[in-house]
Amino acid sequence: MRAARALIGIAQAELARRAGVSVPTIKRCESDGKNGLLVSAETQAKIRAALEAEGVEFTNGDRPGVRLRRP
Repeated sequence: MRAARALIGIAQAELARRAGVSVPTIKRCESDGKNGLLVSAETQAKIRAALEAEGVEFTNGDRPGVRLRRP
């Protein structure tokens, strides 16, 4: 999620606002440790939806990551 946020150039606070979650929740999602696992699937879906609304596409397969959707 950190890469997705960086791709569209928004701060953690702005993503939290758009997703309707707290900044500490965004920080937990972006952590590399087990803290990211403490965020519910529902909350992760809210954050993902906020990023996707800005044009972020989450990729799967052999090259997981993020990219901007093409118009």
